[in-house]
Amino acid sequence: MNTTNYKIIRLRLEKDRKRLAEQLEQLRASRPTENRREGSPFGKREEEATETAELENRLALEKRLIDQLADVDNALAKFEKGNYGICESCGNPIDIDRLEALPQATLCMSCKAAQSKNAKTKQS
Repeated sequence: MNTTNYKIIRLRLEKDRKRLAEQLEQLRASRPTENRREGSPFGKREEEATETAELENRLALEKRLIDQLADVDNALAKFEKGNYGICESCGNPIDIDRLEALPQATLCMSCKAAQSKNAKTKQS
C-alpha cells in the first residue's frame, strides 16, 4: 500500500477520534439534572414517559459514540503496532478502497461477507 494513503487514513482516524471524543464529552456535559419540575399531577406520567424516552435515546447515542471511539482507537493502535490494514480473520491485506471507505475496518471483504452470511444463517 502507498504510504501516502496510510498517512491520509491515519490523519482521518485522528480527526474522527477528536470529533467523537468531543461529541461524547458534550453529550455527557449536557445530561439533565435530577431536579424535576413540580407541576400538575395529570401531566406527570406523560412527563416521566417523555423523560424516559429521552434518556434511552441519549444512552443509545452515548453507547454508539463509545463504540465508534473504541473502533477508531483500535485502528490507531494497529498503526502503532504496524499491523494496520491486515485482516484479523485471514491475515491478508485489506483492500485500500475498503480502508478509505471505512478506515476502522478489521476484516477484508471476503471475511466480512462470510461473517455476515454466518450471522444470517444463525438468525434463521
